[in-house]
Amino acid sequence: MTQFFDLTGQTAVVTGAARGIGEAIARRLARAGAAVAVADIDYEGATRVAGAIAESGEGQALAVSIDITSADSVRQAIGQTLAWRGRIDILVNNAGIAGRAAPLWEQTEEDWQRIIAVNMTGLFHCCRAVITHMRERHYGRIVNIASIAGKEGNPNMTGYSATKAAVIGFTKSLAKEVAVDGICVNSVAPAVIRTPILEQLTPAQVAYMVERIPMRRTGAPEEIAAVVHFLSSPDCSFVTGQCYDASGGRATY
Repeated sequence: MTQFFDLTGQTAVVTGAARGIGEAIARRLARAGAAVAVADIDYEGATRVAGAIAESGEGQALAVSIDITSADSVRQAIGQTLAWRGRIDILVNNAGIAGRAAPLWEQTEEDWQRIIAVNMTGLFHCCRAVITHMRERHYGRIVNIASIAGKEGNPNMTGYSATKAAVIGFTKSLAKEVAVDGICVNSVAPAVIRTPILEQLTPAQVAYMVERIPMRRTGAPEEIAAVVHFLSSPDCSFVTGQCYDASGGRATY
C-alpha cells in the first residue's frame, strides 16, 4: 500500500527535539522514512530521543547538539548532519521558549533579549544555514513552529506573542524569496499543547488559553506533528508561505 507523505531517503533536522512537540515531530518523520537529526541544546535529551527512535525501529536518527542563538553552533550542527547524510531536505524550526510570564512593566531587558535571541534570531540562524544547500539542490521543506499567540496576542506574554508573530512574517517573506527554487516554507500555529513549556506558565495563563479553545482542551504534540508531516513532504508542492492553525478552533482566520 502506498504510504502518504512518504519521506524515504530524505534527511530532516528538527530543532528542540529532545521533548514535547519536537520529539513528536522527529518520531513522526522517522516513521515516514526520514533520517532525523534530533537537534537540541539538551544533548542528553536529544541522545535519549535518537536512541528511542532507533531502538523502536521507527527509523534512523542522530543526536546533534545545537544552540540556535549561536550562528557558529548552528553551522556546526548543520555540518554534522551533512557529514552524516550528505543532504538536508527538511528543516523544522521548533525550538523556542515561552519567556517569563509577567506584564510589560515587570519585564526586563534581559527577558526581552533572551526571547528574541531564541525565538527570532535562532530561526534566522537555522534557515540561513540550510537555504543555500536547498537552493543548490532545488528542493527543500522548511516548517517553522509559530503560535496562536502570534496572531491574537496573549496577555503577560508580550515577548512570546511578538516573536511568534515575527515567525509568521518571516515565513511568508522567505517563502516568496525561494518560491521558484523548489523550496516550500510554511508555519504552524498551535494553541496550547501539553508539553513541558507549560511549566513556564502560571495556571491562570494556561486556563486563559484553554478557555478560548472551542474544543475545550489542550492539544497533543502528536496532533501538531501530523500537520508538520504534510508540510515536510513532497506532497506539499503547491503550498508555501502559509500559517496552518492547529488550535482546536480558536483561530478561524
